[in-house]
Amino acid sequence: MLLERHPANPVLAPSRLWWEYRAVFNCAAAEKDGRIHLLYRAIGDDPLSRLGLAVSEDGVSFERFDLPVFEGDPECPWERLGVEDPRSTPLDGTFYVTYVAASVYPAGHPRPAFSFGAPWRTRVCLAATEDFRSFRRMGVILPDSDNKDVVLFPEKIGGRYCLMHREYPDIWLAFSEDLIHWTDHRRLLSPRPGFWDCNRIGAGAPPFKTDLGWVEIYHGVDEDRRYMAGIVLLDARDPSRVLGRSPEPLLVPEEPYERDGLVPDVCFPSGVVERDDVFYIYYGAADRCVALATVSKSDLLDYLARLMG
Repeated sequence: MLLERHPANPVLAPSRLWWEYRAVFNCAAAEKDGRIHLLYRAIGDDPLSRLGLAVSEDGVSFERFDLPVFEGDPECPWERLGVEDPRSTPLDGTFYVTYVAASVYPAGHPRPAFSFGAPWRTRVCLAATEDFRSFRRMGVILPDSDNKDVVLFPEKIGGRYCLMHREYPDIWLAFSEDLIHWTDHRRLLSPRPGFWDCNRIGAGAPPFKTDLGWVEIYHGVDEDRRYMAGIVLLDARDPSRVLGRSPEPLLVPEEPYERDGLVPDVCFPSGVVERDDVFYIYYGAADRCVALATVSKSDLLDYLARLMG
C-alpha cells in the first residue's frame, strides 16, 4: 500500500487528564520553528470537545500541554457543545485554523435532514494563530448550512482564497476575497457507487501543491460505514478540474487502534506535513487516538502520475 503506518502508532492516545481521557483524535498538523505541532480534538469527562496541543521534534514523539489551548466560547450560541476537528493552513505568515462549532438547534426548529436523535447544529468557524497557543476568533464563515470538513488552500488561486467544504454527501469548492464571505460554491466530488467511497466523502488534510497539481487526501465511507483515506489530484490553476482520483483506498481500518474506539473502523486523515521529502500524514483512528502514516515524495508523485494516465 502507498501509505505506510508508523510502527510507533498510535502517536497520541488518551491521557489521564479529565478533559482528554476518553479520546484524542482528528488533529490539525503544521510545522513551525522546526517542530511539528498537532492541534487535536479531545473528549473527556463531559460531553464537550476541546482542542489540545502536542509538539514534536521528530513528528513521532510528542510533548503535550496539561490544559486545552482552545475551548468553546460559553457566550457563543454556536459553540455551546464545544469545538471539533481542526485543520490548519499557513497563509501570509499566519496559521488559519478551521474548526467545527457544535450546538443544537433551538426547540421547535425544523430538524436537519441528516440529524439523528437530537437536532445537532454544526457551523464552520475560522481562527488565526501564530503560535497555536493563542487564537483570534474570526467567526462563522459558512453560516447557512450544517457543514464540516473544511480545508483552506495555502495560497490564493486566481486572486481569491479557496476552500473545500462538505455539503452532505459531497465535497464542494468555494471562493473568497477576505476569508470570511464565501461565494461561487460548486460541487467538486461525489461518492462513487460501487467504490470504497460510495456512501459519503469529505476533505481530510488541507491540500498541498506538487509539480503535478493540488493533492487532497480525503476520507470516504463505504456501505459498511468504514472510514478510509484516498487521494484526489486537482489542476494547479483550476482546482475544480479533477485530474485523477484513487480507485482504491490508501488506508483501510485494519489495526486494533483503527477498529476499536468511540466509533469503530475509522481512518480519518486530517493533517499533513512535508519533511525531508517525506509526507507525514496524521489521521484519527476509531475516534479515539491519532496515528501516523508516511509516504516518500517520489512514491507519491509516481502514484499521482499513474492516476493521470
